[in-house]
Amino acid sequence: MTNVTPDHVLAAYASGAFPMAESRDAEALFWVAPEQRGILPLERFHLPRRLARTLKRTPYQITVDRAFGRIIRACASEEAGRQTTWINQEIVELYSELHRRGFAHSIECWDKGVLVGGLYGVAIGAAFFGESMFHFEDDASKLALVYLVARLIAGQYQLLDMQWLTDHLERFGGIEIPRHEYLKLLDIALRYEGDFAGLPYDTPSSGILQLITQTS
Repeated sequence: MTNVTPDHVLAAYASGAFPMAESRDAEALFWVAPEQRGILPLERFHLPRRLARTLKRTPYQITVDRAFGRIIRACASEEAGRQTTWINQEIVELYSELHRRGFAHSIECWDKGVLVGGLYGVAIGAAFFGESMFHFEDDASKLALVYLVARLIAGQYQLLDMQWLTDHLERFGGIEIPRHEYLKLLDIALRYEGDFAGLPYDTPSSGILQLITQTS
């Protein structure tokens, strides 16, 4: 598949699909629409006790949309333990343009100015489509997920799509649903407009914890 544009990607998400590449060196993309879809219901997000204690200690500085390009490249890097990846150069360029347009977002974790973890995804309407995450230090990607969930709750998002359910996401309350159920949830979420900037960027960890515990 060639000549994919950012508008094609947005339309795909709105119909329940997303693009991937066979490898970081692949030249073509293909569309994926899983029969079983992994989602993380915001109202039942589970914060493990140990991670809650880590959150209270605030070991990392968390930022939003400060280093999108570095995040997406790190998600595909061998440094993050990815011997293979579905993120090729075309994916990087497409999502970087979506970021410039205000659709793609990143959450970054820093340790004394060094990027140690994070995630990125796409926001359309009141749906957020999580794409990938990475960590170079313990709990960095997990804390990025916690901050993302808090931001989505504050912004009144209806759907957090994680594509596939993994053991890692299941520990946070992730579930798997059939494609037809996912499309119903997606249709509802796209009728509303979430506010990704609805949570102040300087919200302390205590505020993050309060948001999540009040909802779940």
